[in-house]
Amino acid sequence: MENAVERAVEYLWKHYDRPLSLTEVAESVRLSRFYFARLFRDTTGITPGRFLAAIRIHHAKRLLIDTSMRITDVSVSVGYNSLGSFSNCFTSSVGLSPGRFRRLSQIDGIELPGALPAPHGPSGAVAGTISLPEGHGNARVYLGAFRTQTVKHPAAAAVIVDVPGGRPACYRLPHVPEGTWIVHAVAVADGAGLDARRPHAPLVGMHPSVTVTAGGVTSAAVRLRRRRPIDPPVLLALPDLVPPPAPAPLTGCPAVTARQAPAAWQEDRRGLALAAPRPGLS
Repeated sequence: MENAVERAVEYLWKHYDRPLSLTEVAESVRLSRFYFARLFRDTTGITPGRFLAAIRIHHAKRLLIDTSMRITDVSVSVGYNSLGSFSNCFTSSVGLSPGRFRRLSQIDGIELPGALPAPHGPSGAVAGTISLPEGHGNARVYLGAFRTQTVKHPAAAAVIVDVPGGRPACYRLPHVPEGTWIVHAVAVADGAGLDARRPHAPLVGMHPSVTVTAGGVTSAAVRLRRRRPIDPPVLLALPDLVPPPAPAPLTGCPAVTARQAPAAWQEDRRGLALAAPRPGLS
C-alpha cells in the first residue's frame, strides 16, 4: 500500500496551490477517506494536511529565493488566502519570517546554527554515530533534536558534524531537555568512486523516540539515506551544507557546534541547502 501513499504524495505536489480536501486526495488513489488517512500517517509519520502544508512552505522558500515576487503574491501562489496565516505558518516552520528568510538567503546567507542556550530545566545529552550510505564521499550534517516528524523550527539542540566517506563519525548533542525526542539529520554528501563528479547529494536520516534523562547520555545511531518521495520536505532554514574536501581529523567525537567550528565554516555562507527537492528532481 506504500505505492498508494506515493501516488497521494505526488498528487499533493501537483495540486498544492489550490484547496484540497482529504476526500479528494483519498479518491485520487481509490481508497476510503478514513483508511487513507490512517495509512498515510502510518507511512509518512504525519497527516495529509500537514504534508500539504509542508509542501506549500517548501515552494514558498524556493519562490522567495529564486524570484522577486512580493510576499503577498508568494502567499497566494502556494495556496494561502490570508497573508497573515501564511506568514505565521512560514515563521513557525522555518524559524524566520518570509522577509528575513529572503534577505538572509540572498544577501548574507543563513549562518550555521549557534550554540543554543542551556535549558532551564533538567537536561542530558544524546551521543552516537552518523553513517553514510554506500557510494557517498564526505558529508556535512546538520543534526538536531525535534518534537516533530518533520525537520521544522525549533530544534531543542543541534550540532554540525563532518562525516568522512567510508566510515561513521561520532557526534554528541548536548543540552537536550529531559523528555522524548526525535533526532533528525540533514546532510549534503559528495559522490565517491565512479560517481565522484556528480552534484552534491542531499541525504536525510533519523532516530525516533530518543528518551533523554537528566544528567544522562542516551545512545542513538543515525544512518543517512537518500530522500524518498514520501519524505516530508525539510522546512527549517539551514545553512549551505557544503562538504569539506577532507574532514580534519579530530580527537574524540568529531561533533562540532557552530561556536567551535573552524573559521572557514563561518565564512562559507553562500546561501542555504534546500535539502528537500521535489520528488524526482533530486
